Amino acid sequence: MADNDTLIEFPCDFPIKVMGETREDFAETIIALIQTHVPDFHAGKTELRASSGGRYISLTCMVYVTSKPQLDELYRALTAHPMVRVVL
Repeated sequence: MADNDTLIEFPCDFPIKVMGETREDFAETIIALIQTHVPDFHAGKTELRASSGGRYISLTCMVYVTSKPQLDELYRALTAHPMVRVVL
C-alpha cells in the first residue's frame, strides 16, 4: 500500500458524491472545480440526481485519483465551496 494511513490503493477510480441546493450551474461549477484538481476528469463520468422535492441535487463523479494527498485536497476544495452542502 502506497499510503500507510488509507485502505485505498492508488491510483484508482474513486466515486465522490457532491450535494447542494438545486441551481442551474451546479453541475458545471462542480465539474470545473474537480478539473482543477484532476485535469483529465471528464464530465461524462458524472451522474446527476434531483431530490424527490426538487430542492436539492446530487452529483456523483467517478474521479481517477493518483494519491491520498490529491484526494484529500479535492475533498477540502469541494467542502469549502459555497454551493456544496455535503461531500461523501
